[in-house]
Amino acid sequence: MYIYELELKVRDYECDIQGIVNNSVYQNYLEHTRHEFLEENHISFAELHEKGIDAMVSSIEIAYKTPLKPGDNFISKLYVTKEGVRYVFHQVIYRKSDNKLSIKAKVNAVVVIDGKLATALPEFDELVARSEVKSN
Repeated sequence: MYIYELELKVRDYECDIQGIVNNSVYQNYLEHTRHEFLEENHISFAELHEKGIDAMVSSIEIAYKTPLKPGDNFISKLYVTKEGVRYVFHQVIYRKSDNKLSIKAKVNAVVVIDGKLATALPEFDELVARSEVKSN
């Protein structure tokens, strides 16, 4: 089902006074995973922007399950679906040591071309198709 994985490690400064990863940091992990995924698939935000195409997050829904702590290695995974004009990045983060789910997220993104909401972007539609093939 997941078509991409990225392994990362929690850095001390990402944690709050409780000794766990601050909730806002998870959004950085999710974004970094999406950017690495797109880069691996030869999709560049800079190149798209030069063509008048901007992909942007419209909303994020995160369920926090098991906190990560300093030094924890974790695996960030994703797959992509399409709902109307939105591209939905379904993302999870698992703590590597025990494979416990840390967070589950649904990131909605839209594409704007020359300032107007687009119904599709071929490069993203290809990622959706790959996700669908993987889940079948």
